[in-house]
Amino acid sequence: MASTVEVNEPDSAVDGLADHATVDRAPVERGSVDLADFVGESMLLLGAGSTVLLQLADRGTGHGVADHSTTLQRPLDRLRTTMTYVYAVTLGTQEERRQIVRMVNKAHVPVRSETYNAFDPELQLWVAATLYRNGVQMYERMFHKLSDADLEWIYQQSAVYGTALQVKEDMWPATRAEFDAYWDNMIATMDVDEKVRSFTRGLLGGGDSPLPVKLLMPLQRFMTIGLLPQRMRDEFSLPWSPRDQRRFDLFWKVVPPVYRRVPRPIRQLSATYYLRDMRRRFASGRRIV
Repeated sequence: MASTVEVNEPDSAVDGLADHATVDRAPVERGSVDLADFVGESMLLLGAGSTVLLQLADRGTGHGVADHSTTLQRPLDRLRTTMTYVYAVTLGTQEERRQIVRMVNKAHVPVRSETYNAFDPELQLWVAATLYRNGVQMYERMFHKLSDADLEWIYQQSAVYGTALQVKEDMWPATRAEFDAYWDNMIATMDVDEKVRSFTRGLLGGGDSPLPVKLLMPLQRFMTIGLLPQRMRDEFSLPWSPRDQRRFDLFWKVVPPVYRRVPRPIRQLSATYYLRDMRRRFASGRRIV
């Protein structure tokens, strides 16, 4: 059954993003790690594949993407638009956030059918949840375990992934314990069908990516499958052996100490690049989303 969803006015959705405050919640002290501290880290791109697959596991999101997305034909362009949204709502100026939200809302207009609607806040809530959960997971794998205070601060800030669009502030679970219950229930009840599996096979094969990107796809595929919960591997029919797990564990033992030694401006080149590209496109009037 198609849902009828009222579209938030973009300006009102983005007002107040600087504080990322949520309604009727106890004040949260600023942590020593800010959302912006790790959103800009290029290592998050290693988790992009698993984040996308978790989003596609939701039937509405998966069918909406499979029916309407040009990701397989223009994978680099779709990656650019996704990362531009993430960086704009977390690292951009207030006006940049407003403009990106307007563009995303416009792009979502045709993404609807009898069974899904891109303006459905429940679907957007799940997308936001995957961005938060995998972002924290990747940060802790690459750097260190976050303190409870830092986790709480990041959690409250991360609501912006959804509230910048149609997710109402009170839809974001009030506590991390409530979020964990929501997450566990979503993972336990996902039902991936063959339509989404077929799209995923194309996605993990790189689609129509240029050759240099395709050469990197085995690593991205490996990271994508390794970061998924086992139930999601089963739902997507993605093989994972004890040998794969040993190689995966070795990667996360060897790579993080090396990555941490890289100067931060170099580690954040992806964010720098996409934000500059966004600003050049704004200035020249070129398409962004």
